[in-house]
Amino acid sequence: MSKFRAFMNYSPVLRFLLVLLAACMGAALAETADRDKPMHIEADALRYDDIKRVSVFTGRVVLTKGSILIRGDVVEVRRDAQGYQYGWVTGSGSAPAFFRQKREGVDETIEGEGEAIEYDGRADVVKFSKGAQLRRLRGASLADEIVGALIVYDNLNGRFSVDGSQGGLSSVGKSGRVRAMLTPKPDDTLAAPASPDGPVTPGLRAAPALGGVPN
Repeated sequence: MSKFRAFMNYSPVLRFLLVLLAACMGAALAETADRDKPMHIEADALRYDDIKRVSVFTGRVVLTKGSILIRGDVVEVRRDAQGYQYGWVTGSGSAPAFFRQKREGVDETIEGEGEAIEYDGRADVVKFSKGAQLRRLRGASLADEIVGALIVYDNLNGRFSVDGSQGGLSSVGKSGRVRAMLTPKPDDTLAAPASPDGPVTPGLRAAPALGGVPN
């Protein structure tokens, strides 16, 4: 009760700022929720190296970690000294590697696929390579879709980079160019009229690290 009385003695403006700061801190912590969840994996076979902290799962692998879902033919998982986990996923001849994760704080899900996927648990970054596809679902509806040879998705910042012909390899058409379908957020369409210079900025933002999709 003493802490509550002290809080109420602050000015209304100061109390508002303290509440706002607490809310912002809570949102920042929520962004890393998946990184703190245990990892569960099912597969046909497992090879584990305790010294290198590396596990290799093969055959119809299904990995879950919080809201994260990964499927592939081979999944290699490594844990560093700080406890962060890293994954390398490859698909089979009949199905590409698959990744899905819910975005924190919004009713949106990111999912993608490619012949190979790399997941960096420390940075919360996912790389899709060779015939890569990235989709953002708003609820159950498709909002954005990106196709290219290499897609790098930064979950913490909601940014992506796309290369249409990384290393000259692309299984997404002959041209090796990036294809994208981006839609504005519903509140953006209400808050701002369409600009004659271009569409409203979408929820996902293109990062400048790789070419293909302009900011």
